[in-house]
Amino acid sequence: MSEESRENTQENTAPSAEQTVDERVVGNYRFASFDDAKEAKAEERKAAYLHAHLDYKNPENVRKIYEKAVSDRIFRTPAGLAFLSQLRTYLLKSGVGDDISPIPLYVRFTEAFREREDPTKRRIEREKERRQKRLDRFQFSLLLNIALLLMVGAMFYLTMSSPNPNILNYEQTLINKYSSWEEELNARENAVREAERAQGK
Repeated sequence: MSEESRENTQENTAPSAEQTVDERVVGNYRFASFDDAKEAKAEERKAAYLHAHLDYKNPENVRKIYEKAVSDRIFRTPAGLAFLSQLRTYLLKSGVGDDISPIPLYVRFTEAFREREDPTKRRIEREKERRQKRLDRFQFSLLLNIALLLMVGAMFYLTMSSPNPNILNYEQTLINKYSSWEEELNARENAVREAERAQGK
């Protein structure tokens, strides 16, 4: 590898400004968990160290380090596997041999993606749950309001049909009471006048 390609690789492994925005982003990859991102960052540092200290003028030494890294599973994340891919490409171009070990992947992608929950489905299910909660709250509120309305109606009915004076019928009750007193007083006055006439004769 030339010095220019070495510098380009080192620039790719340097932390970017995006990492401060999202701690799960390492290089060109966004990881599902913080632990995976942490592992990828560690592998990036290993790759940068190896890249800086490898003697690319001696492809046999590079091959030994590559084979050791593959057999010991030193790199497992996409960030580390990208470095192994660069080393393998360099080894194939340098003519060391065609029997260079392929880069093993330790994940079964088809099953992993099938088993993993689809974010769109999860979002739709959450929206359905929210709608159902809103509907449940609306129904509860409607039933509660109907019950309160019935209770207020019953209170008005009891209040209006009660013979006792209350806030709704106090004026009419007082008028009726004063009218009955007035009629009673008029009847007594008439009785007194009648009695006086009877005595005055």
